[in-house]
Amino acid sequence: MHRRFTVASETEQESLDWGKLRWLSHPPSTGAEQLTVIDVSLMPGKGHDFHKHPDQEEVILVIAGTVEQWVDQEKRILGPGDSAHIPADMVHASFNVGDSEAKIAAILGPCVGDNGYELVDVADQAPWNGLRAS
Repeated sequence: MHRRFTVASETEQESLDWGKLRWLSHPPSTGAEQLTVIDVSLMPGKGHDFHKHPDQEEVILVIAGTVEQWVDQEKRILGPGDSAHIPADMVHASFNVGDSEAKIAAILGPCVGDNGYELVDVADQAPWNGLRAS
């Protein structure tokens, strides 16, 4: 059964090597067809490395902390209330450059696949693998 309300204490949190995430809305949880919404926590010094979503555009909204946000080869430091729009198939990355946990909301549309989300990792490819080193 699809939920209409997402209560944080009742929503499973996934732990990753760079942070944590909770699916606020996607096809398996809410039956969503147009929007996938993810609550993301980035640990200090960690990030969601360079990737793209071929058939989905995305808005990243910073809720807390300081985030080094890349959209293509442009970098900005974002704080609470700041956001970035990423067109479909554009490479991007988010890194926590603060001293405490950073929180972002990732909103993607339309839903793609069974989970509502597609990702192509390009972090090991040029020029993405050298951008932060320069």
